[in-house]
Amino acid sequence: MLITDRPQAKLLIVDDLPENLLALEALIRQPDRIVFQASSGEEALALLLEHEFALAILDVQMPGMNGFELAELMRGTEKTRHIPIVFVTAAGKESNYAFKGYETGAVDFLYKPLDINAVRGKVNVFIELFRHRQEIQRQVQALEKSRQAQELLVQQLQSTQGELQNAVRMRDDFMSMVANELLTPLNTLFLQVQLRKTELDGGNTGLFTEAYLKKMVGSDERQVQSMVGLIDDMLDVSRIRSQRLAIRPREVELGALLARVVDQLHQQATAAGSTVRLQAGQPVTGQWDEFRIEQVVVNLLARALRLGNAQPVDITLTPLDGGARIEVGDQGQGIALADQARIFEQFEHDAQHPGSGGLGLYVSQQLVLAHGGTLGVRSQTGQGTVFTVTLPLTPPPQTRH
Repeated sequence: MLITDRPQAKLLIVDDLPENLLALEALIRQPDRIVFQASSGEEALALLLEHEFALAILDVQMPGMNGFELAELMRGTEKTRHIPIVFVTAAGKESNYAFKGYETGAVDFLYKPLDINAVRGKVNVFIELFRHRQEIQRQVQALEKSRQAQELLVQQLQSTQGELQNAVRMRDDFMSMVANELLTPLNTLFLQVQLRKTELDGGNTGLFTEAYLKKMVGSDERQVQSMVGLIDDMLDVSRIRSQRLAIRPREVELGALLARVVDQLHQQATAAGSTVRLQAGQPVTGQWDEFRIEQVVVNLLARALRLGNAQPVDITLTPLDGGARIEVGDQGQGIALADQARIFEQFEHDAQHPGSGGLGLYVSQQLVLAHGGTLGVRSQTGQGTVFTVTLPLTPPPQTRH
């Protein structure tokens, strides 16, 4: 680095005689330094509190506050206690000035008449020491900054590791859930097929009456629909996570949509030993994705029928100011308070109903959120469950979630 490129060091010279100040400044002036002058201790203190000096050169014999008193004040102040002090005195080297000066914090003495080479040499040494201290401080700060960056990186790596572990756990939960959910209808179908094959192999064709065939087809259809629904939920989870789930709003009357869903689930309700009671008064028309809202209602009703203890399930439509509310209530065992938030997470279920699925509620909530609405739950253990869907009449401008 060229001298002119280096940051300028600041020097302070203190003397009550202007001619001494001018002479001393002329000796030590260089392009790489700035020289400040003070003609009294008080003026020097003001400069010391304002600037960071590489060196202070103090005249010992000044009226008012002398050089020793100024040095004592400097050593008693945090900002100035580390500034090197060089005293200038006309007293001989044999006097006790040196002892008192070192006692008050001096690092060196200059004796009058001043030796030009000695003055310049000593000032240069202290400036270099100052620059070395600055460089050390810079390196320390750089190391501290590097340490903090490393700590942040470690935290990020730990966070990433946690996310990866959570992803692995979710993957394992997903595979376990899919296997369990698919095995149930597949096992039912397999057992029914085996039973039919045994009857046919035994020539017992009389068993296959029209009523039996209708019952058989209905059972098969429910099992297939269960598997198809699970696969659809899996695909929707993938779309949600990749932000490719689109909603396509158009004019829909909710009362008619709910009536159609209730009719579609009639056989499922009968198989569960239950009924669905729809309460929909005045028509409620808005802009919604009909297929997606129907998907939400089917998920909630199917869950209520499956877990409702063969008791009637109620679905209610209520007009709101600027929106609509759909409530689906069952009379099942209810959901513990500790599980009520968790059941909306991916691959989660409430502890009281281990077979209650792990995607339906998550997908349903995301579909409702995509419409600008909310999906919540009210429940107490042993007192049934009510899921509440609120929808604005018009979804937000974005049609992707």
